[in-house]
Amino acid sequence: MSASTSSPVELALLDALPDQGFHSVEAVVEGDAEPLILYRDGAQVRAWLNVCPHAGRNLDWAPGQFLKSREGHLVCAVHGAAFELQGGTCVSGPCKGDALRVVPVRVEGGRVLLG
Repeated sequence: MSASTSSPVELALLDALPDQGFHSVEAVVEGDAEPLILYRDGAQVRAWLNVCPHAGRNLDWAPGQFLKSREGHLVCAVHGAAFELQGGTCVSGPCKGDALRVVPVRVEGGRVLLG
């Protein structure tokens, strides 16, 4: 079955995500099961692989528990790298200038869908 004829993959319900907060899910991305970070900003949701570009480790300090700086950046719990929440670019820390890998998502009918 091609991607264009398959059903959309639901990652979460929008109402289940905290506004200005993070949520962890797992999804198949390019054939591999991957941990994802969802970030809700009002009616928009952004998603990235839950993998720090510095050391390849998950960014959460405990499963699904993420750190957010006073400046509003996602912070890697392992090495303290800080990522801005528009595009996932590292703005400080050991991987400054690198970025989290974006995963395309969309919101339809109150559901967060992959792709």
